[in-house]
Amino acid sequence: MKDMMVEDILGQLKGEDIPYFARISAIADAFDAMTSKRTYRDSLDIGIVRSEIEKNLGTQFDPELGKLFLEIIDNEYDKIQEIQNKYLS
Repeated sequence: MKDMMVEDILGQLKGEDIPYFARISAIADAFDAMTSKRTYRDSLDIGIVRSEIEKNLGTQFDPELGKLFLEIIDNEYDKIQEIQNKYLS
């Protein structure tokens, strides 16, 4: 019974039915989780983070938004690091 409930909950929304901002948040939250230092590990290298996002396009992440996010990483990562460092101090 429990497995059926999980399947029903997870199977309700797919693709474009998932709200736009939820799809953006999924990528941003994963990026933050992977690039933030945790008590049990250091932040992951940006190459690993990029690879994980790319690997999960179309499954965990919206493929179009994910590709845009990868472009931002490729072109604006220095600015992202500046913002992160501002809030770490």
